[in-house]
Amino acid sequence: MTKRLVVLISGNGSNLQAILDACQSGELPASVVCVISNKADAFGLSRARNVGVEAVHFAKLANETRQEYDKRLSDYVTTKLPDYILLAGWMRILSSSFLSSFPNKVINLHPALPDTFPGTHAIERAYEAFQRGEIEHTGVMVHLVPDEGVDDGPVLATEIVPIHKDDTLETLETRVHQTEHHILVQTIKNLLTDKVRFHP
Repeated sequence: MTKRLVVLISGNGSNLQAILDACQSGELPASVVCVISNKADAFGLSRARNVGVEAVHFAKLANETRQEYDKRLSDYVTTKLPDYILLAGWMRILSSSFLSSFPNKVINLHPALPDTFPGTHAIERAYEAFQRGEIEHTGVMVHLVPDEGVDDGPVLATEIVPIHKDDTLETLETRVHQTEHHILVQTIKNLLTDKVRFHP
């Protein structure tokens, strides 16, 4: 039976595109049933619409608390009956008002290895650390999101991305994004086919 995926984005949606392509080609035994963005101008919404997937701008209401927004988002996502919710460039930290509704179903992609560069601008910060001689490589991880911790949930997969001496920030970003697309699709595939297991 085809699994149902809901994808949350905030921007360009290149990782979303990788998921959409993998679903369309049959590499993933799944379908994206809804794409949600907290930003109206996120290009990822156009990517979804281009292939006939529901695309929703889910705006925060005036005077709405973070918890109220997350509860309203949770209620909406619940109606989509998702098997997994993928955070593919979602730039809001989800509170327990959302996460408690989907235990072991929320998966995040982060462009750094575990315990390195949590939060925003991870690739840029890794590049600067390399320039200072502090690291020789960076990487990408896919992890579960059990709570409000930032980029520190149970790890499902990691992949190292080397940093070369002649790299610019742009060339490093390109290589990290290519790795993201690959590892995200492969990890979802492993989850859907029971090749990776985790213990709640």
